[in-house]
Amino acid sequence: MLRITELRLPLDHPEPALRAAVLARLGLADAAVGDIQVFRRGYDARRKSDIQLVYTLDVALHGAGDDAAVLARAAGDAHLRPAPDTRYRVVGRAAPGSRSGRLRPVVVGFGPCGLFAALILAQMGLEPLVLERGKDVRRRTQDTWGLWRKGVLDPTSNVQFGEGGAGTFSDGKLWSQISDPRHLTRKVLTEFVKAGAPEEILWVSKPHIGTFRLVSMIEKMRADIEALGGSIRFEQQLSDLHIEDGALRGITLAGGEQIDCEHLVLALGHSARDTFEMLHRRGVFLEAKPFSVGFRVEHPQGVIDRARFGKSAGHPLLGAADYKLVHHATNGRSVYSFCMCPGGTVVAATSEAGRVVTNGMSQYSRAERNANAGIVVGISPDDYRQTPGEGPVNPLDGIAFQRYWESRAFELGEGGYRAPGQLLGDFVKRQRSRVLGEVEPSYKPGVTLTDLADPARPSLPGYVLDAIREALPAFDRQIAGFARPDAVLTGVETRTSSPLRIRRGRDFQSVNVRGLYPAGEGAGYAGGIMSAGVDGIEVAEALGRALLEAEAGEVASTPA
Repeated sequence: MLRITELRLPLDHPEPALRAAVLARLGLADAAVGDIQVFRRGYDARRKSDIQLVYTLDVALHGAGDDAAVLARAAGDAHLRPAPDTRYRVVGRAAPGSRSGRLRPVVVGFGPCGLFAALILAQMGLEPLVLERGKDVRRRTQDTWGLWRKGVLDPTSNVQFGEGGAGTFSDGKLWSQISDPRHLTRKVLTEFVKAGAPEEILWVSKPHIGTFRLVSMIEKMRADIEALGGSIRFEQQLSDLHIEDGALRGITLAGGEQIDCEHLVLALGHSARDTFEMLHRRGVFLEAKPFSVGFRVEHPQGVIDRARFGKSAGHPLLGAADYKLVHHATNGRSVYSFCMCPGGTVVAATSEAGRVVTNGMSQYSRAERNANAGIVVGISPDDYRQTPGEGPVNPLDGIAFQRYWESRAFELGEGGYRAPGQLLGDFVKRQRSRVLGEVEPSYKPGVTLTDLADPARPSLPGYVLDAIREALPAFDRQIAGFARPDAVLTGVETRTSSPLRIRRGRDFQSVNVRGLYPAGEGAGYAGGIMSAGVDGIEVAEALGRALLEAEAGEVASTPA
């Protein structure tokens, strides 16, 4: 097949126009062109008066349409090439029955990374054991709603912890800017479709699923892992590692159970703070890394739609509009939009008592009244260093920094996990908000209006507040209406990514503990569902190859 990229057609083009455009691009008669598959469909809305659909197509030729002849004739056309093979191939499989009596590979954490690590290991016949500190996704959903509706937090079962990971309560975005030469993102999407996701995620340019659909999909994927010999145990928290001579030999769970283990995928989320502390005590190599902090901002979704799409706002092929914004402030800080959720809600995302954390979430329909996004500022380890001096920052200092500002948010919200909020116009004018305007904040259990930049009790460091205040008018020049005075800022967004990295080598193992495979977002190697899933695949492949090669060596060394 041939792949055609950057084929553009008007937003409302008739269906036959797509085939006609392909024939014109290839210079072939209709009889020479067979099946046309849409690999990707996006849109270009830079000119609101002339929004165009942008296609990537895979085209089958037959008869007079020989692939090589067409490519030779179109030499120099950068948008025409052979279609790549995007099918996934398992890198190896254990022989049936060969796992009897062998230690099982263990996966700690059952978010997107752990889910795909376990799935690949199971597809390789390696029968993984999965340990998840939280509950299964159904019970976890009930507990999460308990925080949102009643202000009751379960520290082990919430937005951060439980089957599906933090991505379960998000916009369900399924795209990433990672380099993907092996098309592993296609593997992730294909498995999601197999589990019940809509097929359109295979070809729309910015696929998403949403929380309600993710719940049943995760259950289906869990069943697939179990059918292949894997085991999943919930409410099982890792509490210790047994390390001998630089190699993993076993683990201890919070209930006291000890498990012999020589190969472990550590697929922690970015909020597994107690586990990070244990790893630090055990001498596992950790390092501080940058992350970002800020607020959630909410606007009427219609304002964003009209600013992005003009007269085409509301078009069914466009859906609810998103945005991506960046501003470089005069104080040297970068301010940017993060995890933008069209037609969504701001949610309580804390996992610790007495602290407030915000995040964004959308359902598949993206039909809620407001758009929301994090407006965050990048910070470095030197910003959150807890003790003065030179040399590396303590890798746990970022956690202390997050906790401090999350506790301050709890105080400003006046308890009950209410979040502090302020109208955007009042924030710019440096005055306390007292009455809401047209924009009603969606955060539950509720928002307490205050002054987020009160010098006596600021909600975030001054350099963060100053950078955001400067960025808002700049963002308004890109998205008309962004700086409307009654837009709502809700604090605080502190868990944009892990505050540390568990250093690993090219073989995906910890640089100082053999058999330990740090993976995913908590380990500092992913950001979002897609990149976490891909990292889980690559780590599982590395671990699986090591196991299969070791087993093959044992067989080869056994006397006939």
